[in-house]
Amino acid sequence: MATGDFDTTRRFVRVLHTLPNGLIEFEFAIGDPDIAAELVMPRAAFDEFCASNRVELLSTPKAGPLDADAADADFHWNLHQATHQRFR
Repeated sequence: MATGDFDTTRRFVRVLHTLPNGLIEFEFAIGDPDIAAELVMPRAAFDEFCASNRVELLSTPKAGPLDADAADADFHWNLHQATHQRFR
């Protein structure tokens, strides 16, 4: 995203996973969907959080590195991936 396009009034949520116990794992971002914090909440709290922040739901997965051997490839992961898959 270009520097001039950063809009702090825009809020984004990308759902990563719904756990069997009903907890929702998701990313929340303000202004730029590529810079996000990972959160976990029960469904009711998640719904209230989304409504009170007037979020834009992102349906596409976050893009990873195009080249696994790129210098920054080791930095393209999230906590969900770290707990559910093996890294090299």
